[in-house]
Amino acid sequence: MNLAENLARTAASTPDQVAIRLDDLELTYAGLDAASALAAGWLREHGVGPGDRVGIMLPNIPQFPILYYGALRAGAAVVPMNPLFKEREVEYYLSDSGAKVLFGWEGIADQAQPGAEAAGAAFEVVDAGFSQKLATYNPAPDVVERAPDDTAVLLYTSGTTGKPKGAELTHSNLGSNVATCVALFDGGPGDVIFGGLPLFHSFGQTCGLNSAVACGATLTMIPRFEPHKALEVLQRDKVTIMQGVPTMYVALLQDPAHKDYDVSTLRLAVSGGASLPVEVLRGFEKEFGVILLEGYGLSETSPVASFNHADRERKAGSIGTPVRDVEMRLIDADWNDTPDGEIGEIAIKGPNVMKGYWNRPDATTEAIKDSWFRTGDLAKRDEDGYYFIVDRAKDMIIRGGYNVYPREVEEVLYEHPAVAEAAVVGVPDAEYGEEIGAAITLKAGASATAAEIQEFVKERIAAYKYPRIVWFLDEGLPKGPTGKILKREISPPA
Repeated sequence: MNLAENLARTAASTPDQVAIRLDDLELTYAGLDAASALAAGWLREHGVGPGDRVGIMLPNIPQFPILYYGALRAGAAVVPMNPLFKEREVEYYLSDSGAKVLFGWEGIADQAQPGAEAAGAAFEVVDAGFSQKLATYNPAPDVVERAPDDTAVLLYTSGTTGKPKGAELTHSNLGSNVATCVALFDGGPGDVIFGGLPLFHSFGQTCGLNSAVACGATLTMIPRFEPHKALEVLQRDKVTIMQGVPTMYVALLQDPAHKDYDVSTLRLAVSGGASLPVEVLRGFEKEFGVILLEGYGLSETSPVASFNHADRERKAGSIGTPVRDVEMRLIDADWNDTPDGEIGEIAIKGPNVMKGYWNRPDATTEAIKDSWFRTGDLAKRDEDGYYFIVDRAKDMIIRGGYNVYPREVEEVLYEHPAVAEAAVVGVPDAEYGEEIGAAITLKAGASATAAEIQEFVKERIAAYKYPRIVWFLDEGLPKGPTGKILKREISPPA
């Protein structure tokens, strides 16, 4: 079993169907299949084979699916990486995964290349001449056979302690979740899927790219989401399935020109990645004339675990009910089921649940018990089996659909010579859902401005992670009896 077999099958059945579109550039399924075979040939000739890891650090451009399926075709596991990462992040991801090579977009080579070199990984720049370079290699047309439990993708994720962990998603995990998505969306060759979600993220990768390939639909991509550009693509390419995070729907809804575009081909819109405000759901459906369904999942669950099904009752504010073959329950800290009507932590069991965390047996044991994965998300369940998220047990911040882990930002803040203590918290924000806030106490006699702190962090980690709101506490951060910082008591000044 190999996830890349989906591409080979679709290319054989509908070779002339457009697989990938980026403005005027189109790549058919036959073309995508042939290009991925060249990528697999490149990897083979550079000593990359079954079980090896391959880093891909690209925006939404055609080279992403070419290299993604090329690596899978060669039997390797893909390590998708955010192109906004800085050198230190690149080095960590590659070192931890043991990736042999990193394919990086030319626009971020100044950060990606030194990070790869520090990790001991080869670096291959993806530029305008990359396709011609691939064409000089002998293709590897056969798809390497893999076991269902072999790792296909390492998706890095984290809680609030320690560094990011690689969730091992197997060919079986991803294959089952892709089949579920195709069924949920009723996808087929006549569909055009909006590809504005980043492909390095599980949502865009499974629900967008892999689902499109499995059912023969077209994925029309934009490298960076902008509402005006998105509306243009929705109209131009006659998009039928919109996929996005809540902030995308907010931006489309608030764009004053949205009424000027013909988006009548839309038959379904899907939201995930963060909680969707009820007023946004209702407003989007009214203005765009399409049903908007909210789902829920995590990197560790491939990602889709629950969904508001189109043929069932929808409940505003709910993440719906478990998808096929997936079970969900609410538990307490000791893995016991919580009584009906009470808040508990969501636990998930099914073919979509990861194999474990890469080289983290302790973390795997803590997260998975008897095939049940504990999510860290607190919810309640109504009498009809619908789940409603009420809070996160973890302190993770979701800014515009991107996960931001406070501990990572705090570690950078503590590197600033003037900072004595720092705590990073989520601050409610109308546009992004949550904004990154940092409460700081300075060392005696030291001085720093909020702008200086922000610039210091921005230079060291991806731009979406730096704190937009910084404030200083002269009296120190609130602490409990053991000296632990009490984040629940921290909020920005009015």
